[in-house]
Amino acid sequence: MSHSVATRYSEYTAQAPPTAPTDWLSRTRLLWQHRRFLSRLTAVALVFSLAIAFAIPKRYKSTASIMPPDQQGSGAMLLAALAGRSTGLGALGSLAGGLLGGHPNTALYENLLESGTIAGKLIDRFDLQKVYHSRYRFTTAKHLARMTKISDDKKSGVITLSVQDTDPVRARDLAQAYLDELNHVLTRTSTSSARQERVFIESRLRSVGVDLEQAQLAMSEFSSKNSTIDLKEQTRGLVDAGARVQGELLVEQSGLQSLRQIYGDGNVRVRETEARIASLKQDLQKMAGSSAPLVVETPGVANAPAADKEELYPPLRQLPRLAVPYANLYRRMRIQETIFELLTQQYEMARIEEAKDIPVVSVIDSPGIPERKFFPPRLLLTLVLTFLVFAAASTFLIVREHWRAIDNLDPRKEFATEVVSVLRQRFSRKLASENKLA
Repeated sequence: MSHSVATRYSEYTAQAPPTAPTDWLSRTRLLWQHRRFLSRLTAVALVFSLAIAFAIPKRYKSTASIMPPDQQGSGAMLLAALAGRSTGLGALGSLAGGLLGGHPNTALYENLLESGTIAGKLIDRFDLQKVYHSRYRFTTAKHLARMTKISDDKKSGVITLSVQDTDPVRARDLAQAYLDELNHVLTRTSTSSARQERVFIESRLRSVGVDLEQAQLAMSEFSSKNSTIDLKEQTRGLVDAGARVQGELLVEQSGLQSLRQIYGDGNVRVRETEARIASLKQDLQKMAGSSAPLVVETPGVANAPAADKEELYPPLRQLPRLAVPYANLYRRMRIQETIFELLTQQYEMARIEEAKDIPVVSVIDSPGIPERKFFPPRLLLTLVLTFLVFAAASTFLIVREHWRAIDNLDPRKEFATEVVSVLRQRFSRKLASENKLA
């Protein structure tokens, strides 16, 4: 069958000359003959193109330019690993660039801006699933990626971020949110030495603060139960008071002897002097106290000597026994206070160093509210669609004229007619079966 068709085609091409127009003049004459049809179709296409151009929603573009910080080291390499693609090649390339002394910051921050972490934050922050009428988050993320363009200048390293949206204010807010989330990611993932030092000092400061509070509570409890405020001052005060009482006692005893010689033992003044002497002796004995060991209440220490709870101050002879636990508690409290003060100073210095070491993106051009639409270019879109319709109609007329000019005995036309008839029959049968099922 194929051999006979090829034979007939060769015989036809050798005998029958082509009659279809093949030069530009004949084709132009053909289009001129159908000028009314082409003009009407072009006018209709122009109207529909204008309708389509105005039906497409406007999109506004907000642009920002940033300069990534020049940071090398382990922090940047870790960020590169976090921002790598699923294949891992991007992370390995950034790590290799950092180790070889390159400058992978531009590609690193581009990957961070394109990361799913920042996209997820923006989706939640602006409720983009509702804005983009998307059911799933991954389709929303893809839509956001299509609306976002990130480019960089290889020489200067400046990164340009452009975000498109149907709302000019939201376009500006999305571009600004990209920059804010980038700074948050950099701050959260920064692993510099200053940050590690600050974290260590902060944890140490908390534990030292707890120890200092416990030492102060132990010191205050011991002082409250044993009436010890300042043993040095209390000892000095008790010695001075005892010396005064003892001096008064000697004076009264001397006066008592004189009164007895003058008035006798039964005189009222002699009895008054004897009563004062007894009171002074009692006060002196109370201040001196006993040297016997007493049970003292010391926090954390069992069976230690202590003063009587009813006394306002400890006796003089018990002060040496109270001095040892008092000195231990006081020394412990002072050590914790000193450590706390030193750690506080170091903590403030570490915070300053961390603030210097945290990479912060430098914004060159802040995103603004766009005043004019970016898309669609309605005039260009209308002209292109109208021209395409005109070109398609012209091509259809030329092809139809070529088809008519071909002889019916041409094997190519016979084969094409046969194919079209077979396809038409199959289509009609399928349509009839569907109608029966319906």
